[in-house]
Amino acid sequence: MATSEQPTGGKITLTVLNRQGQSAGTVDVDPAEFGGTVNKQLLHDAVLMYQANQRAGTHSTLRRGEVAGSTKKLFRQKGTGNARVGNKRTNKRRGGGTTKGPKPRDYSYSLPKKALRVATRMALLAKLQDQEVIVVDDLAFDAPKTKEMAGVLKALNLNDTTCLVGTAGLQPAVYKSARNIRGLEIMPTSDFNAYALLRPKRVLLTRAALDELRNKAKA
Repeated sequence: MATSEQPTGGKITLTVLNRQGQSAGTVDVDPAEFGGTVNKQLLHDAVLMYQANQRAGTHSTLRRGEVAGSTKKLFRQKGTGNARVGNKRTNKRRGGGTTKGPKPRDYSYSLPKKALRVATRMALLAKLQDQEVIVVDDLAFDAPKTKEMAGVLKALNLNDTTCLVGTAGLQPAVYKSARNIRGLEIMPTSDFNAYALLRPKRVLLTRAALDELRNKAKA
């Protein structure tokens, strides 16, 4: 019988790059640090929850009692030779109300916090398994410089793809350098969730951010 939990293999070796895209060493990641398995059903449930929580739920249709028009019967029931009808607000007539149409509602719900934490670790592990995580030694900027950030992304071959940039803690200069670049999202690792990790094609982490994630997973 097939299972949704996929065990991982041995250690994952990641090449650490500098800003010029050159090798600056390697780092080994043990899959056991992030749970060791990837449960696709849990990831699916977590992503659905985050997507549902983003829905505005402001859709609204007019029901039969809300559209304009008289409630008088259009013509008598018998004797006209026509099919029997009611008033002009019926859903069977143009301009009539909608039957069982959507009304404003709240789509949000939440999974257990423990399940969401596990899903976040699994999402990161899935990215590591698929070789979609790139580690850079440092991304610090003295001042916000979008052009310099774009140059780093180009050197790392990340300029033509969607990417999530993870930093260790808040780094305003890095955030301001990246926020206007299309397809790029930047956030501290403390804000990571399964949806944010799985949505982009690549994940760019600083070495400090990776260490922070590993320490958090062990806690």
